[in-house]
Amino acid sequence: MTIRISVSVLVRRGLVPVVLAAVLCLPGLAAAQVVVVANGSPITEFDIQQRTKLIASSTHKTPTRQEVINELIDDRLKIAKAKTYGFEVSKQQVDNAFENMAKRQGISVQQFTQFLERAGIAPSTVKARIKAELTWNELVRGRYSASLQVGDADIARALRDRNVDAPSVDYVYTLYPITVVVPSGSAPAVLEAKRREAETLRSRFTTCKEGLALARALRDVAVREPITRTSGDLPQQTRDVLGNLELGHLTAPEVTSQGLQMFALCDKKQISGESPLRQQVREEIFNRRFEAESKRFLEELRKSAMIEYKTR
Repeated sequence: MTIRISVSVLVRRGLVPVVLAAVLCLPGLAAAQVVVVANGSPITEFDIQQRTKLIASSTHKTPTRQEVINELIDDRLKIAKAKTYGFEVSKQQVDNAFENMAKRQGISVQQFTQFLERAGIAPSTVKARIKAELTWNELVRGRYSASLQVGDADIARALRDRNVDAPSVDYVYTLYPITVVVPSGSAPAVLEAKRREAETLRSRFTTCKEGLALARALRDVAVREPITRTSGDLPQQTRDVLGNLELGHLTAPEVTSQGLQMFALCDKKQISGESPLRQQVREEIFNRRFEAESKRFLEELRKSAMIEYKTR
């Protein structure tokens, strides 16, 4: 049996407020309730619930309700400010970033979506967050491009502050560790005999092709897999040793827990462009400056923003 209630009857009987109150208590409509309006952009209860789950999932800590609301307000302000400059991140850019998030976790977009949904997080929630961050990154970079530039003098100053002597020219070295094995607890005479063996090998080692074959044929000599190191990874003393060593020769033997270790220098290539160490320092300086400018810019937006909290 179908029961039909005329709206006009409810109006005449003064029951509309009661019915509306009952309807607004439904879960779906309650979630759609607007809690805050930031510069004309509404933030709903659903937005707050979703962002709370997203933050808790990524940080493993449950944020306070106000922390979530503040973050959502910031996102609205960032996107609104970008629009005043005529800038807006495209849907394709957001989708690409979403796909990259999945790839970094070694899963497909479909699997990532399913993972989010099982956690009660709508993919649109993640994409909204991505859009705000992409928008803000581009906006800050564009507005403060001059102050964000990192010059060679900035890098040199940062390296001096760390007491790091960065080489003016960087190389990538390919080294073969070679150890003349000395049993633990051996007498000094045994160690000295092994040192003479190491020096003999070193004098006969003039090319890596022949020298490595020779070393592998010797008793109590271990040749390990090659390693690569850049100049920036090495202390100044080691850089000096390798800088003065001819290609295809061995470094002087040094005592280790396994015995007497030497390194065969089998390749040396100059790095084109910036070294890994300088790149790292450049990125660190840029990130610090970006964070500072971003914080100041966002504080400006908050001061001039129209934030309205809706009462229940």
